[in-house]
Amino acid sequence: MLDPTRCGLHAENDRLREIGPLVPVELVGGVRAWAVTRHATLQTVLTDPRVSKDIRHWRAWADGTVPGNWPLTGIVAVEAMTTVDGADHRRLRGLVSQAFTSRRVEALRPRVAQLTNELLDRLAQLPPGPVDLRQEFAYPLPLHVICELIGLPEERRDELHTLTNVLLRAVDTPEQTAIRTGTLHQLLAEVIELRRLDPGDDLTSALIAVRDEDGTKLSEAELFGTVLLMFIAGHETTLNLITNAVRALLGHPDQLALVQGGSRPWGAVVEETLRWDSPVAHFPMRYATEDLEIDGATLHRGEAILASYAAAGRDPAQYGERAGRFDVAAPSPRHLSFGHGAHYCLGAQLARLEAEVALPALFDRFPQLAPAVPLAELEPLTTVVSNSTGTLPVLLGAQRSNGRRAVSGSTR
Repeated sequence: MLDPTRCGLHAENDRLREIGPLVPVELVGGVRAWAVTRHATLQTVLTDPRVSKDIRHWRAWADGTVPGNWPLTGIVAVEAMTTVDGADHRRLRGLVSQAFTSRRVEALRPRVAQLTNELLDRLAQLPPGPVDLRQEFAYPLPLHVICELIGLPEERRDELHTLTNVLLRAVDTPEQTAIRTGTLHQLLAEVIELRRLDPGDDLTSALIAVRDEDGTKLSEAELFGTVLLMFIAGHETTLNLITNAVRALLGHPDQLALVQGGSRPWGAVVEETLRWDSPVAHFPMRYATEDLEIDGATLHRGEAILASYAAAGRDPAQYGERAGRFDVAAPSPRHLSFGHGAHYCLGAQLARLEAEVALPALFDRFPQLAPAVPLAELEPLTTVVSNSTGTLPVLLGAQRSNGRRAVSGSTR
């Protein structure tokens, strides 16, 4: 059974890669899938026209083997651009992509810098002692950014985060999942109705108002699924990215010295973290639409496939001897952590921008930042989807002697 908490995600991924490029695994509830463990094979699968994101191709779902209250149902069955292909995918992606153009994302840089400064000020006011940097810094920054972008009221954000974590955990009982998912649906429906009654300059309001060329609006299920997807993808991945990057730098002071000294850009830290410690461990699901053979493995029509991004990021066949080493001095890696092909992550540029603003600002304000416990003792998240630690306790140390230095958003 796939259980990254048993021996550590990367140790388990090493074992899976040794078995083969496509490995049959079992998820919670006895659900079976193929894990794609190697970079070249994953790149092939992500663009293979015989592999679909449409759950209707999943034989175990169609015949009822997978129950409707399976813990990961909220991810695999939501009606959004991550679960459709072809014309439906292009339609839904086209509507959302207007909020993620390069120009619009870059226009958010001053706001990201402002929020970063405010969070650093809050950290500086905390009493001496260990601080959970994941909770106090890595979490609120992307949460505020995406909530402002899609129009979620501030007073509901923490509750939404807690409930959406249910969709990623895959450790709750079916009964617990059903209760919490029902609460999530009710809360998100209330938020959508609020934007319907009081529209603003945000993505949710735009999705409510938009119509296709033939005058058809998004269905309620598509609207709900799209807002939910934007919320989860818009903060969970970046939360893990910032957490993992800080943890990597604290564990590799020689690499931190390279970027602090200016010999390597902070963007190199972001890209190396995305490769070496991908924010996403295994993302479900894709489905074989016909019998096919990929890199020596025979998949049958209707079988499910997991995209194992963290495993592909440390594939020695792709990255050679540096595969398991965090190395910002090496050439910037080509990785698959934001996907590949038609389903490439729309928010990739925004996630990179947030991390490239947050990381140098944090280490500039607190140059003595240090782990409060041995990094090897940090507990991983109990999920097969997200890859990070549940906490990141640090000691901030003294602030830079010349006081608060404003964050400009520059990564140079």
